Amino acid sequence: MKKNSGFTLLELLITGAVISIVMAIAIPSMTTFTQNDRLTTNINSLIGSLAYARSEALKRSQQVSVCVSSDAATCNLAGSWEDGWIVYIDADGSSTFSAGEEILRAQQTLDGSNTFTSTIGTQVIYDYRGFVDAASVGSFQLCDARTGPYGKTVRISTTGRVRFEDDAAC
Repeated sequence: MKKNSGFTLLELLITGAVISIVMAIAIPSMTTFTQNDRLTTNINSLIGSLAYARSEALKRSQQVSVCVSSDAATCNLAGSWEDGWIVYIDADGSSTFSAGEEILRAQQTLDGSNTFTSTIGTQVIYDYRGFVDAASVGSFQLCDARTGPYGKTVRISTTGRVRFEDDAAC
C-alpha cells in the first residue's frame, strides 16, 4: 500500500498564520533598523571627513577646509550639508575654494530623507595646527523623518576635536 505524504489543509493554514504573525512583527523592526543604519552611516561619513581634514592639516602644515558642495568639485556656500561636501587643501589660505586647489575627498548627497542642521554654517576650516576658527566651532545635528530621540549630533570644539552624541531630540 502506498502512503500519502504531504501537508493537510489545516497544517498549511496554521503555518501561514504563524508566518503572517512573524512578518507583522519583523517588518516594522526592519524599517527602524534601516533608518537607524542610514543615520549612523551618514554621521560617520561626516565624522570621517572632519577627522581626515584635521589630520591632513596637521600632516601638511596647511589650512584644510570642509565645505558644502553639491557637485563634488566646488564649494556651494549657499547650499546645505545634505547636498554633500568636499575636503580640500586651502593652499592660498583664503578660506574659500579657488581653482587649482586640491580636493582630497568628496561626499555625495545624503541617502534617504536625512537632514542636517548646523550652527556652523557651510564651511569648517582647520588651520595648520588642527584647530578650527571661531566660525567653525559648533554642532551638526542629523535627523530623519521621525520625531523623538533618534537624532545624532556632532560637536566641534576650538581645538578641532570632534565629539559624537547619540539620541538627540529631533
